[in-house]
Amino acid sequence: MSRHPRIEIGIDCAEPERLAQFWAEALGYGLGDLDSAGIYLDLIPPDPALPVVYLQKVPEEKAVKNRVHLDLLVDDPTAEVERLVALGATALGAPRSGSEGGWWQVMADPAGNEFCVCRDG
Repeated sequence: MSRHPRIEIGIDCAEPERLAQFWAEALGYGLGDLDSAGIYLDLIPPDPALPVVYLQKVPEEKAVKNRVHLDLLVDDPTAEVERLVALGATALGAPRSGSEGGWWQVMADPAGNEFCVCRDG
């Protein structure tokens, strides 16, 4: 029988503890502890079926656009954008819309990693 892989999402950053605060609040995850080497910090999903998210300390600064990013699907994207900006995110440009009623706002977390807030449905 085939089993689907679980997904783990790693976010590179210079300061895992600082950025973990933002992502824990943004996703509604719990905050784990920094590992003994000071490199990895897991966020704890509120439901074990959700992806694991962790922050990884890296020495280099972010230089180019992310090749993979998170989309946060929400019922009220305008309110979510405001909430995330209050937590330290930045809106990048104006919101966009697509065919079939799609709406999204490109954002950056406090370390500059891009993600989108999208209207769910």
